[in-house]
Amino acid sequence: MILHAVALTVGTLLAVQASVNLQLNKGLRSPFAAAAVQLAAAWVALLVVTLASGAAAALADADRVPGWVLLAGLASPIYITSGILLVPRLGAVATVGLWVAGQMLASAVLDVTGAFGVPAKPGGAELIAGVALVLVGILVVISGDPSRPVPGNGSTARAWRAPGWLLLGMAAGALLPIQGAINALLREEIGAAAPVALISFTVAVVVALLVLAVLLCARATPWPDLPGLRRVPWWGWVGGLCAALYVTSTFLLIPDIGAAATVSLTVAGQQLGSALIDHWGLLGLPRRRVTTLRAAGIAMLLAGSLAVQL
Repeated sequence: MILHAVALTVGTLLAVQASVNLQLNKGLRSPFAAAAVQLAAAWVALLVVTLASGAAAALADADRVPGWVLLAGLASPIYITSGILLVPRLGAVATVGLWVAGQMLASAVLDVTGAFGVPAKPGGAELIAGVALVLVGILVVISGDPSRPVPGNGSTARAWRAPGWLLLGMAAGALLPIQGAINALLREEIGAAAPVALISFTVAVVVALLVLAVLLCARATPWPDLPGLRRVPWWGWVGGLCAALYVTSTFLLIPDIGAAATVSLTVAGQQLGSALIDHWGLLGLPRRRVTTLRAAGIAMLLAGSLAVQL
């Protein structure tokens, strides 16, 4: 039960990460630059932990694993970039709903098939019921969000009708449990957890910087306002730390409690965290009281998470 509580707590870090990243975005006036800075901050934190723990020598063992295993870090920049593209078109809660759907479906497939070294578990009625409850719960959360965009005209309606945007959200979410499973394989090879996360975020930072460079050269995003970083409050920098803790925790939890259980609990924690942030107006965000319908959806998420454990 301790590991399950850890997974639930880790999920709240995603809500904090998304909220504080807005502060970097405001300071830099460039969402893609904010994503790159956030990933770079996570990389620095992991480098310090790796060096301080004396685990840096384990990095030499990374050359024993197939090259594709090292690409798990691609999930982080794709996930962050999908949020940048989807939130203005679909709204924050709907975007999270697509991520959740992708995460749950991918984690269920990983558990049933045993892909990427995940311990195979039979897909019984409890797993099916749990996944279904989580998906229904997130739909209820979306419908109970007072700020969701209502498709009717303009870009919002076109976005909802475009299957590409919806598929992007689900695909970005599906990459997270796959990333955790692949990183768990990498940890089996090199032993230490911190170097695994460091390798993952090294790939993420490189990709994020390349994307930013391409967009700047194409004039598709504004140049970051570097002096604006002085306006970012101290807690606006903890998003990278949250990302590092989330990625590290998931690949440690998946081998022990399974992919579906890890994802369902982190999803529930994410929704609980975002509900608390919204309800109390924390981290500089406007206060939005949690509706009864949204609370019911979160309860379904928790019930679905418990069903997956059975």
